Amino acid sequence: MSQNPDRTFFCEVCGSDQETRLDLFLFRRSIGLSRSRIQSLIKEGRATVNGRPSKPSRQLKAGEKVVLAIPPPETVTLTPADVPFDIVYEDEAVIVVSKPAGVVVHPAPGHDCMTLVHGLLRHCTDLSGIGGVLRPGIVHRLDKDTSGLMVAAKSDLAHASLSRQFKAGLVKKQYLAIVHGHMGAERGDIALPIGRHPMRRKEMAVVETGGRHALSLWCKMMEFRSGFSLLSVVIKTGRTHQIRVHLAFIGHPVAGDPVYGRRRDRRKKGSADPKSCPLSFERQMLHANRLGFVHPVRQEYMEFESDLPADMRQVLDRLKQLDL
Repeated sequence: MSQNPDRTFFCEVCGSDQETRLDLFLFRRSIGLSRSRIQSLIKEGRATVNGRPSKPSRQLKAGEKVVLAIPPPETVTLTPADVPFDIVYEDEAVIVVSKPAGVVVHPAPGHDCMTLVHGLLRHCTDLSGIGGVLRPGIVHRLDKDTSGLMVAAKSDLAHASLSRQFKAGLVKKQYLAIVHGHMGAERGDIALPIGRHPMRRKEMAVVETGGRHALSLWCKMMEFRSGFSLLSVVIKTGRTHQIRVHLAFIGHPVAGDPVYGRRRDRRKKGSADPKSCPLSFERQMLHANRLGFVHPVRQEYMEFESDLPADMRQVLDRLKQLDL
């Protein structure tokens, strides 16, 4: 397949591609687009067979000439900025970073600058237009005050692959959380649906109706006599604020959580009351420490780990001192 500078691709159908769907034919040409993106372009009339627009399902015949015109990405109005984050891994398809607490992932009302996206645009000059104008390359997110690992896509194909993996629950997402109270067991699971809070619409909650399935698996790592525990939490779904909502609901809110930690869940006997906390916290004590996925190009499973940030290490050290 040949390509000219205006991103128009030309190809003649050979015998081995006889009866192949148009969208599949173009996808197999390795032109750097996902199949869903190719289908959208075909439906927009940007693909022709022998000079005539066609449908994605059109079955091709040997000798037919296929042309696909790819429009340039929409202009990104975001200005790259020097936003702090650590690069854990990077290649031509993906970049894995460790996001510090306090950094918002992508632009939103009230956060139109100095987001992780602004920082990625400064580092990855070819990221523009991937996965949407305001969220180029972003396939998942962490809350502003949650630190830890994230992966971003550097191509359309990588974005599509990672998005499918997250949607199918194939990505390993493990967190470390310092929580109020003692768990009463070594491990457990929380399978409770999460949806919008019926009264406080900016918050999420465990709901009886209208929620989405959410599953969190926790394992106790350490326990402190001062009334805290360190947990490892693996989430099998990716609901908004999932870990924070689930742990607060069972009476063990994440330490320092300004939203879900302020209300005591009295349904659980012996649940923790954050008001009695012997420590103060600058932010919620939650860190994404492990992230695993199949590489979009090489199709190899990759897993990354991020050490606890300094503020959480200092809290653990203080809790150990209180136990002496």
